[in-house]
Amino acid sequence: MNQDILVLYYSRYGHVAQLARLIARGVEEIPGMQARLRQVPPVAPVTEIAQPPEPEEGAPYVSRQDLIECVGLALGSPTRFGNMAAPLKHFLDTTGAEWASGALAGKPAAVFTSTSTMHGGQESTLLTMALPLIHHGMILVGLPYTEPALTSTLSGGSPYGASHVAGPKGENAITEHERELARALGRRLADVARKLAGAA
Repeated sequence: MNQDILVLYYSRYGHVAQLARLIARGVEEIPGMQARLRQVPPVAPVTEIAQPPEPEEGAPYVSRQDLIECVGLALGSPTRFGNMAAPLKHFLDTTGAEWASGALAGKPAAVFTSTSTMHGGQESTLLTMALPLIHHGMILVGLPYTEPALTSTLSGGSPYGASHVAGPKGENAITEHERELARALGRRLADVARKLAGAA
């Protein structure tokens, strides 16, 4: 029976969603592992219209059960002033019960992001996304320099996680190196999760 890696993200313009699908592909390259793609709903200062129970496009919204059932988590968000976007932060802020029960403790986690500019806060976003995962007791998985694309990339990709430089108007396609690193992150996360599950 396959084990699930939860690939959870918020994506405003579709770039983070593309990275999520690449990470999911990498996850499923590891025997016995499968990706469960989920997204968080948007938030607004004043809610005038309730969000539909299912999003109009993309992955289904995340549920508490997804967190409990996963054996690993990949968490993605666009950068907002060097930090994760409000919808993802809002969701994480509601996971107190999962923190108290230890639902994610001991499971591996990875992070990914997209920015409009090369120095638009990718690394700070990845690092701040990691902080709540540490509080949940998760084991962080990054990208080692044994990945050749990490030293060759001229756009996204860092040892802290997969990333993409979308361009000021979102005009940049995901580069080959960004693709390689996203899939590598998915493989590494799934491989670590498989090994940890086997040791349990």
